[in-house]
Amino acid sequence: MLVCPSCATGHDGGERFCGRCGVPLVDADASAPPASERRERARKIRPQYAEGPLVKVVGARNQAEAEWLQGMLLEEGVPSLMRRSGGFDVPDFLASGPRDILVPTSGADAARDILGVGDPQLAAGATAGDGAAPWVRALAVALAVLIAAVLAAGLYEALRL
Repeated sequence: MLVCPSCATGHDGGERFCGRCGVPLVDADASAPPASERRERARKIRPQYAEGPLVKVVGARNQAEAEWLQGMLLEEGVPSLMRRSGGFDVPDFLASGPRDILVPTSGADAARDILGVGDPQLAAGATAGDGAAPWVRALAVALAVLIAAVLAAGLYEALRL
C-alpha cells in the first residue's frame, strides 16, 4: 500500500502521486510509530490558508466554545489561534471569559464561511441597536421616559419650594 507523506491518504499500488496534494507517494511502513497528535493536526492544515498576518474572525464566550470553533476550522484546513479578549478581568488560569479566534489573512474568508459569520467591515456600519429585539427597544424607551419624568418632578418640587 502507498501513502502520501504530506496528508497520509492511502492509495492503490498503481498510483505514483497523491490525488489530493500531488506529492509523490511512499510505501506504507507498518513498523513506523504512530504520528503524534500535533503532527496529525498539522497535516489537516491547507497551506493556502496559512499565509499573512493574523486577523480576528469571531469571538467566543469562553475557552470551551473557542476550542470547539477552532476544531471546526481545523477540520476544513484553516489554522487558527485563540487568545483572551482584551478588557476582561479574570485570572489567566481560569477558562472563563471571552476569547478571540484569529486566522491568517488568506484563510479569513474561508473561516467566516465555515463559521457562518459576516464580514466585519459590513457589520461595522450597523448600529448597536439594530440586532435588539423590539421589546428591548420598547423597554429602553419606557425607562428613558420614566427617568425624564422623575427628573422633571424633582425639578418641579425644587422650584416650588
